[in-house]
Amino acid sequence: MFMDELMKSIVFDAGPIISLTTNNLLWVLRELEGRYKGKFYIAEAVKNELVDKPLTIKRFKFEALQVSRYIKEDVIRVIGKKQLKQKTLELLTLANTCFKARNNFVRIVHYGEMAGLAACLNLNSDAFSVDERTTRLLIENPKRLAQILGHKLHTRIEVDGENLKKLGKLIGGIKVIRSVELVTIAYEKGLLDNYLADVKEPRKTLLDSILWGVKLNGCSVSKREIEQIIRLEGRK
Repeated sequence: MFMDELMKSIVFDAGPIISLTTNNLLWVLRELEGRYKGKFYIAEAVKNELVDKPLTIKRFKFEALQVSRYIKEDVIRVIGKKQLKQKTLELLTLANTCFKARNNFVRIVHYGEMAGLAACLNLNSDAFSVDERTTRLLIENPKRLAQILGHKLHTRIEVDGENLKKLGKLIGGIKVIRSVELVTIAYEKGLLDNYLADVKEPRKTLLDSILWGVKLNGCSVSKREIEQIIRLEGRK
């Protein structure tokens, strides 16, 4: 996986960090950071989603405190809003004017996600870590996204080719890594071996558990993909 290559930085959206935190796996970021020459970043708008707002909600307060600790210790670094505002607004406008349904533009992304992509461009990052399907497809396969939107909204989707082309020139080359890839890397590195149990096929059971753990906490990954990852890892 490209995590083994020389990388300067990875920018995170809120989703993967939430997924790792709720699965008690946020600590793997510290371990992974130590295995390559690069840094982990979030946009300030994403910090608001992960820390500032959750600290006001009893249900999510402890998760926010965990993330806050990793920010304080510089495992996760925050990029200020002023550095990203102009580019974030440009990306947000383009992304939300790419697709029309019933003659109205479809709002498909929010400020935080585009702030993350703006941070990727600002830092010339090697990857954007995002679990949400819409943002990932907007980067990797916007035609497929249009099909999904049409199915979801039960109507024909019109594509604004000019705006989509402009957006593609900006973000089309960004690599995407989901929490499912992150935990697979951690598994490959042996970082999760302490969780091996005295059960039938312990390594397969461990991998299956962490892949389903992140899926059920918001990572857009199919059952077929999980099965494929397990097969591939079983051959190594």
